[in-house]
Amino acid sequence: MDKVFEFLKNAGTWYLATVDENGDPQVRPFGAQNIFEGKLYIQTGLKKAVAKQMLAHPKVAISGMAGGKWLRLNAEAVLDERIEAQEAMLDANPMLKKMYAAGDGNTAVFYLKNATAQICSFTEAPEIINF
Repeated sequence: MDKVFEFLKNAGTWYLATVDENGDPQVRPFGAQNIFEGKLYIQTGLKKAVAKQMLAHPKVAISGMAGGKWLRLNAEAVLDERIEAQEAMLDANPMLKKMYAAGDGNTAVFYLKNATAQICSFTEAPEIINF
């Protein structure tokens, strides 16, 4: 999991895919991640469609590129409503504090479970990471 976290950090911008209410895939750029209590977290706003989609259909996919390699990750997104998890995410990603505050009723942090990540390149066999 730590390797996936570092990969996402190095990528800067990575892409999260969800499924909307019509079963259509939706992809958007993200760039905030954190490890809290041994779990990989991502963050968004509860008012956003992406949060509603993850709550209705928790299976997500993440993709990003860094250092000539790419990441493909499939996981289940689980909402963690604890203020401590929100604070940890905001402290790790201070740029989010311009838009979000722990306990504001909008900040949503999701941890990824049952995750399988592949770090791939054109020259090496994929590295598989499960967490």
